[in-house]
Amino acid sequence: MKVGFKKSMGRRLPKIIFLALMVLFCVLPVASQASSEFPEGSTSGVTAMNGNITGIDFPNIQFSATAPQDGHQVAFSVQLLLMLTLLSLAPSIVILMTTFLRFSIVLDFIKRALSLQQVPPTAVLNGIAIFMTIFCMWPTFNKVYNDAFKPLSENKIGLTEAYEKAESPIRMFMYEQMSDDDRYIGVFASMIMDDQPETLADVPTYVLVPAYILHELTVAFKIGVLLYIPFIIIDMVVASILMSMGMMMLPPVQISMPFKLMLFVLVDGWGLLTTQLFHSVGL
Repeated sequence: MKVGFKKSMGRRLPKIIFLALMVLFCVLPVASQASSEFPEGSTSGVTAMNGNITGIDFPNIQFSATAPQDGHQVAFSVQLLLMLTLLSLAPSIVILMTTFLRFSIVLDFIKRALSLQQVPPTAVLNGIAIFMTIFCMWPTFNKVYNDAFKPLSENKIGLTEAYEKAESPIRMFMYEQMSDDDRYIGVFASMIMDDQPETLADVPTYVLVPAYILHELTVAFKIGVLLYIPFIIIDMVVASILMSMGMMMLPPVQISMPFKLMLFVLVDGWGLLTTQLFHSVGL
């Protein structure tokens, strides 16, 4: 019995020591701090907030909707609705009315021609296309800012005049890109107009924009075909060699992809590609 009692006490002794240490280091300091008297040498203070300190004043925000009283208020409401709609469609408009459409398609073509699946990522290619678009469209954007946005912000012109001044440089840019091949303008104009337009002023914007989109798609696909030709030849040569060696189960793309990459790097493919894209725009 004594031996069992000693064994049980030997097992409980570490727990008792641990509890004693917890009481010594945790409970006693808290109990001492709960006393109303501060330790000797401590700085006296008060818990009341200073009366000079004020809280944060939150504004009172109210929303109200009233019926229009005259035609001017109705016109302003319609203009505001059209502006919000235009802002929601702004990314698509920028993509379709600039050189971004051509650049993004060509960069995707070169990625597929090199038999690359994940490198470079699509987000990287779109980022390259965006900055190339800004570089090419900067003179047009600068003219829109100086002729339309800046006078509008300074209240020198109205909203309608600002829209016309902002539309003019973009229309001129799209028309210059189609100066060598304007058949798409004739295609869309023949659907809604009796006579074919002779000058840019005779072409409505809703005719010019879809014609420009189809023109950019055509140009991008032409460039993509030219990019594919040398890489297709490499694929054909590698496939013929593998067939002659009896390696029919080995995918030719797995062998040809390193040769494509070496060829692309040796000829400075990215430099040539971007330079020719800039020249295709007219820079």
